[in-house]
Amino acid sequence: MLAKANRITRGVDYRVTVRRGARFSGASTLTYIRPNPDSDAVRFGFIVSKTVGNAVTRNLVRRRLKAAAYDLLPRFSPAEPASGGLDVVVRALPASVQAPWASLHEELSRASARFTSRSHLSKGSVRP
Repeated sequence: MLAKANRITRGVDYRVTVRRGARFSGASTLTYIRPNPDSDAVRFGFIVSKTVGNAVTRNLVRRRLKAAAYDLLPRFSPAEPASGGLDVVVRALPASVQAPWASLHEELSRASARFTSRSHLSKGSVRP
């Protein structure tokens, strides 16, 4: 289970991350990642709408996503603690119901890797 320090709890933080964060799409999720200089922690938020299914199905998908996020928490942690934290919002798509935990884990892992490589490009060098 994610610690309270690793959870996004305010609606404003969800909105800012979805609107201004980098977007990474997968077959069953959309992941938004935004650097958060106000926090030192990596915080996760999950959006699972009614289009995914009934309450039981939505909670199952949310639990799978939380477990994947907990497993990947060290990978999302910034290399430099002074650089601030990250806000990560994961939106589950209807296809996430049939997706096994391993594929959800892979999608979050891929989003983390793509964001890390993208942030290294923007810090040190100029894009062509």
